[in-house]
Amino acid sequence: MRTPLSEVMQDDQLYLMELDKTLASAFKSAKIDKFDLIGMDACLMGHIEVMAALEPYARYAVLSQETEPALGWAYTSFLQALVDNPDMDGADLSRAIVETYIKGDQRINDPQARADYLRQGSAGQVSAAALTRELERDVTLTAADLSALPALMENLNTLAYDLQKESQEKVAAARTYAPSFSNVFNKSKASPYIDLGGFVQLLKRGGVSQKTIQDSDKLLASLKNVVIAEKHGSGKRGATGISIYFPTSSLYKNPVAGPQSYTVIARRFAETSLWDDFLTFHYHKTGFTPDLSAPALPKSGDPGRAPGIGQIEIEPITLSAKSAAPGQPVTLTARISGKNIGYIYFFAGYLDKQSNAIFKADSDYLQSGSDQEQDGRTYPQWNGDRPFNLQLNWEPTLFEISDGSSSAVALFTPQTYGASAADAVYTVDGIYHYADGSSLLARLYFRDGVMRQVFGYSGGEQTSGMREILPQAGDTFTVLNQWLDLDASGQVTSASTQEGQVLTFGSQPFTWKETFAGAGSYIVGFIVEDMDGNTQEVYTTVTVK
Repeated sequence: MRTPLSEVMQDDQLYLMELDKTLASAFKSAKIDKFDLIGMDACLMGHIEVMAALEPYARYAVLSQETEPALGWAYTSFLQALVDNPDMDGADLSRAIVETYIKGDQRINDPQARADYLRQGSAGQVSAAALTRELERDVTLTAADLSALPALMENLNTLAYDLQKESQEKVAAARTYAPSFSNVFNKSKASPYIDLGGFVQLLKRGGVSQKTIQDSDKLLASLKNVVIAEKHGSGKRGATGISIYFPTSSLYKNPVAGPQSYTVIARRFAETSLWDDFLTFHYHKTGFTPDLSAPALPKSGDPGRAPGIGQIEIEPITLSAKSAAPGQPVTLTARISGKNIGYIYFFAGYLDKQSNAIFKADSDYLQSGSDQEQDGRTYPQWNGDRPFNLQLNWEPTLFEISDGSSSAVALFTPQTYGASAADAVYTVDGIYHYADGSSLLARLYFRDGVMRQVFGYSGGEQTSGMREILPQAGDTFTVLNQWLDLDASGQVTSASTQEGQVLTFGSQPFTWKETFAGAGSYIVGFIVEDMDGNTQEVYTTVTVK
């Protein structure tokens, strides 16, 4: 008998300052020194802010930068190691947790347990090695020596202070392309959770001063002293083990996610760090001294700034033809100028003239042709400040999800940029229905044509916590179709969703497949996103025959 996820996780949230306060009270009552190890088998805990809260209470910590798969840790494996060697210390045990993660899990290595985990009738359908490769791809896990954290904090403070002298546009570029992790605030916007080491490495490549490069090297060296074991899959290339909060300007201005809440929830970190001071400088040009003071907040009425903003201009699209058909693509060309270009996307939507609305049918990354690479992670590099022509051949194709017997056209939203389409990650939103009748909002994750994971939103909305769902035969997924409503002049007035087709889970994962777009009018174009998450768009109409 399964308890629906919505019933398990909807009642309470534990905030970081509450955890800090609870640990302080417990230690005072118990009169103990420190735990040898605090482990958090939970999603999105591998932040330096969390480590700062744990440092007074533990010598070592194990945390994940990313959402965790439903398996959790390989308890049988690392606890057996502890039984075999009860004298191991927190460092050895934390390393064992990281080392055994996924690949040492009994639910993978035992044939019957693997069959039960996969909800399959035969364990022979998927080997332990194949399942391990699949599950390890998008995981992260870090073992941290918290005694080394003060040195990392000191070097972070030095770097944060020095960044006042650097071009904030270059800083914004490093933030944009640093490895990032799931965004619990807004699934359609850039995540504020970025990899600290990846960010600093990109800073070094961005034309900063020699002093900043030297300070960056010191920070990276101290980060390695904190991270005594680390694991990340090929889908999380560039992760170095510790994340930090660095939002876009819109999220920084949001009272739920901005400094008003950040400095309260992560108060211990804010009181011992200059990072909150730097964020205030970055978005409000408020200078600060190297001395630690109260948590930094923007001044009331300060209009602020957005260093990553692009000031982008796009000329109207020219078409090689007014219509397209299978085997007869149309070429779209547009001239783009501006700076701080982060990502560029293609968009296609079906124009329903009767309802005066656009069905969002397709979206994808466009590759720059001069991609860059950092620690195995690929990111685009556009033409700097120089104008350039963007050109795309569009054959009228859309994408469907197939459950093996039925198919449904769906909007595959790009989530992770890749060196090729096979490396990129796409998501589809909808409603997950358990066989027992309960349901919740969910998101399917696809890569290289196959559904890899399903995550549900525990709070009933896409700004709540996420947790992996393991589909069982008979469960279903209703695609949520997305529409843009238009006014009489053709301007978008609102966005809405509508329940679409229902797909049923069986013994095989969902796949995607291309299909030709139906005849009619389509709105196609380019969406240019700057390094602050703002977009500039240009569209035209193509008739599909």
